[in-house]
Amino acid sequence: MKKFAEQIDWVLLIAIVPIMLGGLATMTSFSAQAGFFLKQAMWLGVGIAIMIALARSDMRFLRDSRYITLFYIASLGLLLLVLIAGKTVKGAKSWFSFGFFSFEPADLVKLLVIMVLAKYFARRHVDIARVKHLFISVVYAFVPIGLIMLQPDFGSAMVIAGLWLGMSLVAGISKKQILIIVGAFAVVFALMWGFVFKPYQKARIDTFFNPTADVRGRGYNAYQSVIAVGSGGFLGKGLGYGTQSRLNYLPEYQTDFIFAAFAEEWGFIGALIIIACFVVVLWRLIVHARRGASNFETLFCAGFALLLFEHIIVNIGMNIGIMPVTGIPLPFMSYGGSHILAECVGLGIILSMSKYERAMHPDDINNEFIGYAQPY
Repeated sequence: MKKFAEQIDWVLLIAIVPIMLGGLATMTSFSAQAGFFLKQAMWLGVGIAIMIALARSDMRFLRDSRYITLFYIASLGLLLLVLIAGKTVKGAKSWFSFGFFSFEPADLVKLLVIMVLAKYFARRHVDIARVKHLFISVVYAFVPIGLIMLQPDFGSAMVIAGLWLGMSLVAGISKKQILIIVGAFAVVFALMWGFVFKPYQKARIDTFFNPTADVRGRGYNAYQSVIAVGSGGFLGKGLGYGTQSRLNYLPEYQTDFIFAAFAEEWGFIGALIIIACFVVVLWRLIVHARRGASNFETLFCAGFALLLFEHIIVNIGMNIGIMPVTGIPLPFMSYGGSHILAECVGLGIILSMSKYERAMHPDDINNEFIGYAQPY
C-alpha cells in the first residue's frame, strides 16, 4: 500500500477534488427537489472506488489488440442496442433506463474510441502519412459517430470527431492532409445541415451566432446562463443563494449549466479556482503522455486529455454564451453517473500506466512527443 501511495500522482488527484466538491456544493441548493446531491455523491464514490482499483491494477494488457477489438465491438453493440431499447429523453434515444439510474453508452464509447485510435496509431505513426492508415482510422471513429447521430446526439458525435482529429494530429498527420480533412468536414457538415440535422439542432447552431435574438425561445437557456454567471459578481451570492437556479430561471442547472449555477453562488473567484484546477488536471495528463512507456500510453493519455479539454471548453463556453448549447457535461462536476464513471475509468487507467512510465530527458521532450514504440 505504501509503494502504491508513492506512485500515485497526488497533484492530479488533489486538483480533481475541488471540482467534485464544487459540483456537490452547488447541488445542495436544489437537492431537496430531486435528491441530486445524494445521487451524485454516490456516483462519485463508486467512480473513485473504480479509479483506485484500476490504478492498482496492471493495465498493460490493453496493448493487446484482442482486448481493444473486443471492447470496441461491445461499444458498437451498446450503441445499436440503445437505438432499439433505449429511453427517449428530449427527442434523443440515448439512454438505458434501469429505474433507479440511467446509463448513456456514448460516454463510455468516447473512452473506447480513444483506446482503439491509440492502439492503431501507436503501431503506425511512422507511416501515418499513408492514406490507407488515415482512412482506416476514420472508419474506426465514424462508425460510432454515425450510430450516435441516429439517436440523435450531435454533441457527443462532434466530441468523437474532435478526438479523431486531435489524435491524428498528435500521431503526425501532415498539413496537406489537415486541409483535406477540414474541407471534407465542411462538405459533410453542409450535407448534414441539409439532410440530417433536426430543427432543434439547427436552432442551437443559429443561437450560437445570435444567442439574444430569441431570449424567450431558443436562446432562453443561454441567456439565463449568462445572467447567472454575471450576477455572481466577484465573490458570489453565497452557497444556496443563487436565485437563477433556486427560482428555476436557469434550466438544467445540475447538468448542462452547473458552471453557471456555481459561478452565481461562488463568483468570479470561485469560477477561477475551478478553471485553475482543470488546467492542472490537463497539465498532469500531458506530462503523463510525454512519459508514456510506449506510443500506446502516450496516445491514450493525450486522447483522454483532449476529451476532457473538449468537454471543458464546450460546457464552460455555452455557460458564458460563446458556444452553442449541446448538452455536453462538465467533467467531474455535472450531475450524472455515466460521464463520472467513464472519466474515473480513464483516470484509473492513466494512473496505472504512470507506474511504469519512462523518465525522459528535457531535450527529448522538446524534440519528440511520440517516441519509438517498445516491443509489445
